[in-house]
Amino acid sequence: MRSGLIAQKLGMTRIFKDDGSLIPVTVLGLQNCQVVAQRTADKDGYTALQLGAGVAKVKNTPKAQRGQFAVAKVEPKRHVAEFRVSDENLIEVGSSMLANHFNEGQLVDVTGTSVGKGFAGAMKRHNFGGLRATHGVSISHRSHGSTGNSQDPGRVFKGKKMAGHMGDERVTTQNVTVVKTDVERGLIMVQGSVPGSKGGWIRISDAVKKPIPSDAVLPGSFKAPKADAASNSKEAPADGGEE
Repeated sequence: MRSGLIAQKLGMTRIFKDDGSLIPVTVLGLQNCQVVAQRTADKDGYTALQLGAGVAKVKNTPKAQRGQFAVAKVEPKRHVAEFRVSDENLIEVGSSMLANHFNEGQLVDVTGTSVGKGFAGAMKRHNFGGLRATHGVSISHRSHGSTGNSQDPGRVFKGKKMAGHMGDERVTTQNVTVVKTDVERGLIMVQGSVPGSKGGWIRISDAVKKPIPSDAVLPGSFKAPKADAASNSKEAPADGGEE
């Protein structure tokens, strides 16, 4: 198990293949994604990496987090997330993650916050069919109808599909194909759409339902904190595999 990445959704575009066909892709940008902390079994009871991305103003960063970023010797981050990893896949604090952490053609899982729709009716929120267009129905064509039961139990069960707040919730899309990566610009292009609006933060990780590619870089593709420091990865040098 290795770390994932934090990226920002930049928008959608398309990529043309050699045969002229096109693939719709979502462009995800690594906005200075760095390792800001390690979680070890001895100290925390589990093994994980804490990553941060983006840039936050110091005045808008809580004092406790300022101390954490100061210890890691990184600037305050806009978004922070943890990824469970194996003991052998820990990465040095301060390392910058690179776009070729994932291979082209690899399947990944992407997690984001879906676009908020506000208060929505049952037809839009749950795909209800609505009431009849005749036979006594006058002003309730889009209502969800009866929700209760008979005298026993005489109440509405919890979790009943009804009108209410729609969207603005954590959504994971599994088995998304990585179409192309750009290390220099820090871009990862995945096929199709991903949850969230433009500018939202997306978590990318290896697909849990598919095996990791045999040529995947372990513990990952990253640049060490110091320019003259070598990467911990044996498969790729610190510059992301480029000579």
